[in-house]
Amino acid sequence: MLKGMNNFVYYNPTRIFFGKNTIIPNLKTLIPKKSNILVTYGGGSIFRNGVFDQVTKGLGEGGHKIFEYGGITPNPRYKHAMEAVDICRKKNIDFLLSVGGGSVLDLTKFISLSSKYEGNDPWDLIAKIGSPEVKVPKSVIPIGDVLTLPATGSEANCGFVVTRETPKGNIKIGARYESVFPKFSILDPETTYSLPWKQTVNGIVDAFVHCVEFYMNADDGHPLPDRYTEGVMETLIDASYRVKKNKKDYVARADIFWASTLALNGMSGCGIYEPDGVTHHIGHEITALTEADHGLTLACVLPGVWRHQFEYKKEKLAMFAERVWKIRSGNVEQKARKAIDCTIKWLNDIGMPTRLSACGKILPSNYRAMGEHAVGFWSKVMGTKGIGQKRNVGVKEIIEILELCDK
Repeated sequence: MLKGMNNFVYYNPTRIFFGKNTIIPNLKTLIPKKSNILVTYGGGSIFRNGVFDQVTKGLGEGGHKIFEYGGITPNPRYKHAMEAVDICRKKNIDFLLSVGGGSVLDLTKFISLSSKYEGNDPWDLIAKIGSPEVKVPKSVIPIGDVLTLPATGSEANCGFVVTRETPKGNIKIGARYESVFPKFSILDPETTYSLPWKQTVNGIVDAFVHCVEFYMNADDGHPLPDRYTEGVMETLIDASYRVKKNKKDYVARADIFWASTLALNGMSGCGIYEPDGVTHHIGHEITALTEADHGLTLACVLPGVWRHQFEYKKEKLAMFAERVWKIRSGNVEQKARKAIDCTIKWLNDIGMPTRLSACGKILPSNYRAMGEHAVGFWSKVMGTKGIGQKRNVGVKEIIEILELCDK
């Protein structure tokens, strides 16, 4: 049943510079002269693919003092953020430049916020988000980024996810603060040519799941947001096959880059009642347990979520089948099941496993603790008893979903 769009507020202050040869000229003008800049990056690929050289040239005439913090990992760590915060405070950093993928940018957002936090433990900005005892900084260190891995949409949103290591195991959770929207994001698709295929696919899957979590609302039907998201999903699917054939297909790389941004820049959620974040919530628990790649966890969980929530989602799954997978035959239930099958086939075609066993050693005895943490944290954030769009997913349901993820 089609509904009118719900009321919404859309805000996105990030300036995007997209295309070939966009790094050097824009870095010459975007950052105030004579800034103290901390450049953050990951494992060092930016040195091998020439991106760091472009960044250096772009910053070279600005009279800046440039400091570096490298080694940021996928599933970025709280302890690394605290090391960078120490640099920010000691060196009076007044601009943060993230160079790399979404993990680098996510941690840079947290560094920006934490550097100005006056409380005892910056982790409270995530773990106790919304609590009156957490005094959110009124100002942060401004951020810009040169993105080299399309995936998270972090380049055009104010969200971030951080992992903290504890004696009882890793905790992976996130938060959103409007103050950490990037001032600018530079997206040159040519920087993605050298990405290993596994990273390319992880990014595509992350972006795709961002789409479906807004799209697969159980009782919402909004023509404009639906068509928008269908276009992004179709683009990701089509471009994934093209770039698999030719990793230097600029058009395909550009399509994936921009589609990943559009998947989580806030537009797909405008007018939608509520996204269904269960796949991401469970995926985060898996990554915290086994260090599995984020995109891999999503691919392995998504079919299980759809199967478990089939009765609530079958109408939208059937529409997804018709519009994205071009399935014309069958009734609603048949089309909905074909949509799940087609999605699994596509994921497997591009080299992405879809069974939980691919994510590492996860025992059935782990399921309850994973569910308790996911439901405990996110239901507290949302002020509900359960999670998911229907708020009908509790610990018992997460256990059932995980049991379906290897079938």
